[in-house]
Amino acid sequence: MNFDPCQHDVHEPESGWEVDDYRQPLPPEPPGPPLPGGSWQIARLLVQNYEYADPSIIRRVSGAGPPEPGRNMLLEGHFYGLRFYLGVRVGDVIDETVELNGRQVRVYGWNYRTLQGHLERGQMDQEVRKWLDTGDVEFHIHAFSQPAVEPHPIERLGFRVFGRPTQLKFYDRACLRMKTLTAAALTADRHPRPAA
Repeated sequence: MNFDPCQHDVHEPESGWEVDDYRQPLPPEPPGPPLPGGSWQIARLLVQNYEYADPSIIRRVSGAGPPEPGRNMLLEGHFYGLRFYLGVRVGDVIDETVELNGRQVRVYGWNYRTLQGHLERGQMDQEVRKWLDTGDVEFHIHAFSQPAVEPHPIERLGFRVFGRPTQLKFYDRACLRMKTLTAAALTADRHPRPAA
């Protein structure tokens, strides 16, 4: 990795880190465990397969399959006709019911951490959550990052100028894709196609 995730200041904007937290409500379910074929289960697969990422911005080119701690992935970033290959490593994977703020929440998610040669350094967590008491379902992104110190000076300058707006665009599009893809899958399931 190109940073130490145990570094005490990685979650502090005052230390030069960008800290982002996005939540996207998804179609709710009845209270209780996630429903088979329901919003949470569909969103879980989208998170597991990195399908919420807008491929016009970034896509996974290697490291397919369910995320596993320690697995490396190669991402291909797109920017104004240029391609950047970005290595990341899966850190933690969560797939359990946890307590948040005194409430039971079913959570599936994972994070990845940047490797040497990446344009930035940091970590991004992506989760789908279902609040068991209300049935509310949400997609959650939490990330902390800063420009890497290793890139070529021109890449570093380009990232400083264009990197942050591209990050924010990625987060916005990821939330929109999760909402759209989850709703579309639910609609398709409720309205099966006629047999050919």
